[in-house]
Amino acid sequence: MEKKAVIDRRTKETEIHVELNIYGSGSSTLNSGIGFLDHMLCALAKHARFDLVLNCKGDLHIDDHHSVEDCGIVLGQAFKSALGEPKGIARFGSAFAPLDEALSRAVVDISGRAHASVELNLQREKLGTLSCEMIPHFIESFAQNAAITLHVDVLKGKNDHHRAESAFKALALALRAALQADATAGVPSTKGSI
Repeated sequence: MEKKAVIDRRTKETEIHVELNIYGSGSSTLNSGIGFLDHMLCALAKHARFDLVLNCKGDLHIDDHHSVEDCGIVLGQAFKSALGEPKGIARFGSAFAPLDEALSRAVVDISGRAHASVELNLQREKLGTLSCEMIPHFIESFAQNAAITLHVDVLKGKNDHHRAESAFKALALALRAALQADATAGVPSTKGSI
């Protein structure tokens, strides 16, 4: 099964192109202009089994805010578009992912309602050229535009690279579980619509 979307977004701050297949093989071609963000998106695609192409030309001469936020926005829009009507899926997903001493938990509800609670407890100012404050903001921007509910928490860890990466891996695994096909689910809501 394939569910794909292609989204292009151009503003005075960024120019972004995303191709997404939410039932892919985990392949990715990434150029956000921010190496550590590409590293996190690679982990997300691999473990969610998304096929993802993302290219961003942003105003990095100012800082990383617009590029990171807009990548989250466009990826969320692509997710929502690729999914279409959320029927025949599990809807809920949860996962834990370790990376050495770090451990993260993610819980997903493909609910049609946008909410993100993200507690990563990062200590450093930056990971590479990615501001640590922008990592939860990316996840929040993704959730808002995908119209899904996310709870992502780093439960333990000492190394911020490990904390961030375990969070993205947990999110990927939870998304994969929530998207799992369930032929008996119909529209997975007691309301009859999401």
